[in-house]
Amino acid sequence: MGQSEVAQKVEQLHVLLAKIQREYAPAVFANSFGAEDMVLTDLITRYYPHIAMFTLDTGRLPQETYNLMQQIKDRYGVSLQVYFPEAAAVESYIAQNGPNGFYQNVELRKRCCYIRKVEPLRRALAGKGAWITGMRREQAVTRDGLSISTFDAENNLQKFNPLCEWSNTEVWAYLKQYNVPYNKLHDRFYPSIGCAPCTRAITPGEDIRSGRWWWENSGSKECGLHVGKAAWIK
Repeated sequence: MGQSEVAQKVEQLHVLLAKIQREYAPAVFANSFGAEDMVLTDLITRYYPHIAMFTLDTGRLPQETYNLMQQIKDRYGVSLQVYFPEAAAVESYIAQNGPNGFYQNVELRKRCCYIRKVEPLRRALAGKGAWITGMRREQAVTRDGLSISTFDAENNLQKFNPLCEWSNTEVWAYLKQYNVPYNKLHDRFYPSIGCAPCTRAITPGEDIRSGRWWWENSGSKECGLHVGKAAWIK
């Protein structure tokens, strides 16, 4: 991947991000600190100050993710809005199912994801005009139909996936070219990083998201942030 090709991709991102900032205010970027999100973090913090950034702290993130959050604050001088799960819901879940009940079956895992991610996301998106994600089509079979822009009826706003057509090679070319910080778990073969107990390293040749909820089949590997309400247990 040459620098000229990366530059062309970046120019397309500038056009889209400028449009989002101008036409969909207040727009927000949901930052989960993956490699893709760091491309958007670098661009938004430097050029699009009116696009706010937030993150969902599930309470079970790896230490490396918290380290990166601090790096972002130190390097870019920005503070992300952090949304936490409702304490009472977490306490109730753990009382009924134990701290690791999500390993037992898909339903309990989805319930945990709903409490720790989906419900906080809805609070984060309330009253917003658009939200931006770092999702790419290459990431999973559940994302191969991803489009750059779509209306999110669940949250009543426009949703943008600016990097949906980017390859993993293009993402890393940007990070290296612009010396962007990234989660150090990537260096230990964690291409997709979520909560610590639900994420593991992968081996060469495995699907990029095979390290997420590895005990489930590939068709269920979403946390609920990017699928319809009907698929999730409340």
